Amino acid sequence: MAERDYVLGTHDEEIERLGVQHRVWRPTVLAAWTRAGIGPGSRVVDVGAGTGYATLDLAERVGATGEVIAVERSQRFLRHAEEACRARGFGHVRFQELDLMTGAIDARDLDAAWCRWVAAFVPEPARIVAMLARALAPGGRAVFHEYGDYRGWRFAPRRPVFESFVERVIEAWRSSGGEPDVGAELPALLVRGGFRVREVAPRVFASRPGDALWEWPARFIESGLRRLIELGHADEAWAERVRAEYRAAEADPATVQITPLVLEIIAERA
Repeated sequence: MAERDYVLGTHDEEIERLGVQHRVWRPTVLAAWTRAGIGPGSRVVDVGAGTGYATLDLAERVGATGEVIAVERSQRFLRHAEEACRARGFGHVRFQELDLMTGAIDARDLDAAWCRWVAAFVPEPARIVAMLARALAPGGRAVFHEYGDYRGWRFAPRRPVFESFVERVIEAWRSSGGEPDVGAELPALLVRGGFRVREVAPRVFASRPGDALWEWPARFIESGLRRLIELGHADEAWAERVRAEYRAAEADPATVQITPLVLEIIAERA
């Protein structure tokens, strides 16, 4: 599939935004990997590795006695990940260019899999589950972070124009064949696919203007608006209303921004 098929693109601005996102989520992710037993010597697949931010952390965690297979369909993202791993001297990472809906992971009997915000963008998330069932060894763990209630992204006090932005993002997301709330479907898909669900936990953040966490959702606003306009779901006049309301919220020290609910799921291959 072409690079332009990515919902927010694969350009430098998006690579930078993904870096901000990873830094915000990194402590939560590392804790999930620990509970899933990912450690020195583990063989792990990074599903939808993107630009490789998590790949680097996985490579550091498993060490030279382990292995990381970074699976990604964007050539541009893969190049970025390969260069970052080469700069760190991580020779125990290998890369596979792969469309998850048509191909297969080039590995078997793996100890673990990491999948963040990937199932939400594919038309058949059950295919990812089946792919991981084939790639993981019995007892291998799959760790997911996927949205479970995207409408939960809001401000307190509430901002109606911003909430309409969230609704349009959901509409555009679904019209492209994805499902933003796929996390709520995943436990049942995993059980049907041969997994035992070990943990399901909600992950939600609340931030105030000036907090480091605020930058993560803030970085999405302009990218999201630009994409909505490109897809015909919005015009520039409405987009400016969203920007103005977001700026007003950011200028109000009493504002609290609540992020969309993410479900953290740890499942074990039966």
